[in-house]
This record gives sequence, C-alpha cells and structure tokens, in this order.
Amino acid sequence: MFVSLVLLWLCVFFVILQLWPKRPKNFPPGPPALPILGNILHLRIQNPLEDLERLRKSYGNVYSLFIGPNLAVVINGVKVMKEAIVTKATDFAGRPQDLFINDVTHRKGVILVDYGTSWREHRRFALMTFRNFGLGKKSMEERIHDEIQYIIKTLDKNIGKALSPQVMFHNAASNIICQVLFGTRFEYDDDFIRVTVRCFTEISKITNGPWAMLYDSFSFIRNLPLPFNKAFRNVETMKNLLICLVNEHKKSRVPGEPRHFVDCYLDELEKRPDDPSFSEDQLIMYALDLHFAGTDTTSNTLLTGFLYLMNHPHIQERCQQEIDKVLEGKDRACFEDRHNMPYMQAVIHEVQRIANTVPLSVFHRTTKDTELMGYSLPKGTIIIQNMNSVLEEEGQWKYPHEFNPENFLNDQGEFVKPEAFMPFSAGPRMCLGEGLARMELFLIMVTLLRKFKFIWPEDAGEPDYTPLYGITLSPRPYRMKVQLRLSQ
Repeated sequence: MFVSLVLLWLCVFFVILQLWPKRPKNFPPGPPALPILGNILHLRIQNPLEDLERLRKSYGNVYSLFIGPNLAVVINGVKVMKEAIVTKATDFAGRPQDLFINDVTHRKGVILVDYGTSWREHRRFALMTFRNFGLGKKSMEERIHDEIQYIIKTLDKNIGKALSPQVMFHNAASNIICQVLFGTRFEYDDDFIRVTVRCFTEISKITNGPWAMLYDSFSFIRNLPLPFNKAFRNVETMKNLLICLVNEHKKSRVPGEPRHFVDCYLDELEKRPDDPSFSEDQLIMYALDLHFAGTDTTSNTLLTGFLYLMNHPHIQERCQQEIDKVLEGKDRACFEDRHNMPYMQAVIHEVQRIANTVPLSVFHRTTKDTELMGYSLPKGTIIIQNMNSVLEEEGQWKYPHEFNPENFLNDQGEFVKPEAFMPFSAGPRMCLGEGLARMELFLIMVTLLRKFKFIWPEDAGEPDYTPLYGITLSPRPYRMKVQLRLSQ
C-alpha cells in the first residue's frame, strides 16, 4: 500500500513537472508561472495596464508572460520598440492566430491577418484605394467638412445646455469612414450606424476583458455558453448588415467605374477569379476591420481632447486665438493650415499621446527565430507592445505624466514631434488609417473650436480622467456645456 502511494505521488509530481511552464534558454525573464493558469494571477484582467508597468519595473524593458500555455514577450520603451518593429520589422510583423479575436474575425480582414502574401496584397490594395478616393486630397477634406456640419447642427441645438458627446463623435467618425467604404452616410438615428457602433463598443470591451483572457488561456471553455459568445453574435449581426449593403451595391455598380471601396474590391474580385485570398467573405471582414479601426480610435481621441480642453480653459483659449489669427477671412480650415498652427498641432498630438487610444497596440508575432536586446525569441512568440511605456517614457518628454502641449513645442514655439510619439505604431504594420485620422482630428477640432466654447458643467463635479479599458481606451462618459463664441 505504501509503495503504491509513493508511486502515485511520484506520477502526480512527474505530471505537474511536465505541465510546469518553462522559458526557453536565453528567453526574457518574467514572473513564475503556474501550470495551465500561466501568469493570469499576475494581471488584473479587467485592466492589466498598471500590472504591466509594475512588472516592467521588476524585470526590465523586455520581459515575458505566459498567457495560459502561450509565451508572450512584453516590450517597453522607445529603444526596444524601434529595434523590434522598425529595425527588425519583418521578424516581428506576424500576428498571433490562435487567440479569441482571431476566432471572432474568422482570421479574415487585414489588421489581424498573419504576415504573408495575402496580407501584403490586401494592405497594398487598401492604401491604393484610399489614395484613389481622396486620402490627403481636397475630396477627403470635403467629406470631413460635410460631416462636421452635422456635428455643428447637433451642437447648435444644445447651446447653453449640457450634452453627452459620446454618440455624436462616434457617429461622425463612423460616417466619415462609411463614405470611403460604401459611398454612404447614415443619419445618426439610422439602424445601421446605431447597431454597428453598439456592436463595436461591446466587442472592444469583451476582447480586452476577462472573458477573452480566459478564452485564450483555457481552450476547453471555448464551446461553453459563456459571455464571450456575445462578441461572436455581434460580428454575425454586423456581417449580415454588411452583406445586405454589399448586395445593394452589386445591383447598382458599373464594373470599372468604382464609386467607393466596396466597388473597387468587387472589381478586383473579377480580375482575380482564381485567387482564393480575395473573396466576398474576405471583403465583409475587411470592411468591418476598416470600419472599426476608423471609428473607435478617432472618436475616443476626440472625446479625450474635449475632456481635457474643457478642464484646461487657458489651453482652449490659446488654441482659439491661433485659429482666429490663421483663419481670418477664410470660410473654413483646410488641412494645409496646420503648418501655420504650431500650438494647435501640439495640442492635437498631446491629446493623442495622453489618450493612448490603443494601449497594447495590436499583438505581433515573430515570423522566425530572432533576437531582441540580446534575448533569443523563437518563431511564433507573441509580442505585446506596452505603448504607455513609450508615450510616457521619462527622458523622452518634458512633461511625461501631465497634459501639456509643451511636449511638442521647442524653445522657439515651433511644433516638433519626438521619436517617442508613435500612437499609430510603426513599421510595416503601422495603422492604415493614420492619414485619415490626422486629417479628421485637425479639421474637426479646429472647426468646432472656432465656432464654440466648450465648458465643464458646474454640476458635473471633478473630472475623472481614468479611461475605460478595452481594445481601445475610452474616456468615461461625460457631459459638455456648449456656448457660441463671442466672435461668432
């Protein structure tokens, strides 16, 4: 009996030893991990950002974590980030393919697709199509200004009142990208825009919440009826809406005369009948990818911007003085005016820095065995960019931990952009929509600040700058009071 018990305990010990997570030789250090659980207990899964910073202080700018059985490396600071995603860009250009978000998107689209020929073709196609439809040109400015008029109409109705701007900015950003994708704008109470914005918001919160982390860590729960299934239902809802929209465009399109992104893709499908990477299923997820990326990040940056401007009225006033001076005698701003507005430029960039809208970027994956800062990383290692470590890095910014446009101004008051400013990431996986986002932020903020004064409501209490965590960080819901400026 005694011998049997000893053998049983030896078997149990051997099994535990086999399951115990081990880091490969010369791999970045990290906290001890548990079998099956990995390092899940080291992170608050509702919001792990502070935990990642705490681990950085203990283990350095390159450290590792076990996400369930999967090894991930967290990279921090400008020096490490540049080596990984710029200097050795192709080594780090992959995407993980076995996480919750990959299953939600059916591994289609462009943002989460792994590095390879299909990704390169679709990225090239998107960049070419965006250029053809006016990105960086007057035609795109016209689309943005058209949508700004709807924002102004909403604000005009609320002069002297306090309103919640969340839906207004989300809908405006959504409509601008919708005009590029579908050649259509939607009224703010339209079912399409209302449902898609709701679905995007819910998917964002689930994807970077506790249930997605549990999904990634424990494969045996994936088929259970748990809350993460809501994200799958939301994607199906949006896919059905887009399928109807694409079918309508198929009826009215003229081959070779594209009106928008969807028409361009349908033309491309006819040119590539034997290319399986181009398909209508791919088009649907591609459009969802671009729609989400073009809506959530821009709207949350705008919300962050006006939250801080209301509570820093001296900064808002200085912006308005510069806007009035540069735009005197002009009907409206154009994107080129930014070159004559160094302070406004500094404010917009400082808003992007402090917003840190995509705090962990989009996970990368090594495409081959490689090295980083002297450590050896096997092919397939997940790479997590801690963007906060760059956007608030000591030594890179004059005022790393406070909202201050001086971070982007030199001693002569000229606009400068430090190398640590990378809210759109960098390298080959850099955000596709950077140009559109920059144009939107400038034109929307300048136009609204020229016409209105934004005030923190007297009964709103102290502002809470702590953002809500998700794929994107978003400000907590707030209200803004709107007044017409005296010059108007």
